[in-house]
Amino acid sequence: MEKNKIILLKNGTDVFGKKIEILINGEKIEKISENIEEKEYLNRENVKVIDVEKKLIMPGVIDVHTHMREPGVTYKEDFETGSKACAKAGITTFYDMPNTVPTTTTLENLLNKKELAGKKSIVNFGIHFGGSKNNNISEIKKVFDKKEVNTVKIFMNVTTGEMLIEDDEILKGVFQNSGLVLVHAENEMIDKAIGLNQKYGKGLYVCHIPSAEELKKVIEAKKDSRLNNEMHPIYAEVTPHHLFLNEEIRESSERNKMLLRMKPELRKKSDNEFLWKAVNEGLVDTIGTDHAPHLIDEKLEKVTFGMPGVETSLALMLTAYNEGRIELPAIQKLMCENPAEIMKIARRGKLKEGYYADVIVVDTEKEWIAGFDDTLESKCGWTPYENWKLKGKNIMTVVNGEIVYENEKINENVKKGKSVEFFE
Repeated sequence: MEKNKIILLKNGTDVFGKKIEILINGEKIEKISENIEEKEYLNRENVKVIDVEKKLIMPGVIDVHTHMREPGVTYKEDFETGSKACAKAGITTFYDMPNTVPTTTTLENLLNKKELAGKKSIVNFGIHFGGSKNNNISEIKKVFDKKEVNTVKIFMNVTTGEMLIEDDEILKGVFQNSGLVLVHAENEMIDKAIGLNQKYGKGLYVCHIPSAEELKKVIEAKKDSRLNNEMHPIYAEVTPHHLFLNEEIRESSERNKMLLRMKPELRKKSDNEFLWKAVNEGLVDTIGTDHAPHLIDEKLEKVTFGMPGVETSLALMLTAYNEGRIELPAIQKLMCENPAEIMKIARRGKLKEGYYADVIVVDTEKEWIAGFDDTLESKCGWTPYENWKLKGKNIMTVVNGEIVYENEKINENVKKGKSVEFFE
């Protein structure tokens, strides 16, 4: 029987500036302390001691909003390339959205997608089930009865195929028979989603909120104890692109006019500022990338909505930290701890003894140029932040106790990631 691999991370710093050392034994974190004596562990076999030289140690990032394009559109991205992009950037768990081909709106399609991810992804993964305009309430009941998922994503604004739901009875049924409901809802549809959650739901997660006006709706609902209690919680997600990009940047060149298009669209600089203010006041719950890659030729040929995002999300937030716009504990809460808690992911999202060893090492001082100093892992091969000067970069990623990224290289000889487990 193969013995567990043991990794001892020495001389790290946590987000509060305190010294931290972590002993990883097999898939789990065995011990966390300010000082772990090496002599206690060097007599074991398979021990690897790594001095991280006062670099920042964090839990791996959990990105609950990605479109990995598999199955059906894998020429843009797939679970292998998307997960490598995640590993490089410090994301140890991603959630995939249901609008693939076919859509993840039946138990069969869900199980097929899980199987594909399990064979190809080098990081951990979750799958959001999807609601359908064709009324798939019976399938929603099936996947919840079998505890295959605990979330359902619905589109209440423009999308393609069968996923835009406009029928009030179907919407009611989705909220009644789901756990947490994630919504693409803009403007007045946010009000409608809040009302549905209040009457029928068990929790509402509003994705990629782009503007001050729309975020204010969610903030007000979160403040209202009638709406936001243990039975009907409400969560707000913002994306890096709605924090860092805006209409002015999009309109600055013909190229940007084509590349910087997504749903919801970019808004004004004043919206960036309001979103940042809300982030720092604790009124935003998560940072999700809405990673939605297309080949650059597609983007430049005609208006195509969606952009890649996983490879730059943490680096952008670290750059903001270096500019004094956010503190490190807030980044960890928004990108690691809150996603795990909201999605009820068991034993991930924190540096804690007994938790899975999903750990990253970050150089907060590393300066680099996006799309120039790094080799992109995403199959789409481009970034909307091309030539941006960033400060702060992930330098090591550990997933379930195995080093999957180190020294600017993906480790191909690792076990595949796990499907996330849930707590009640």
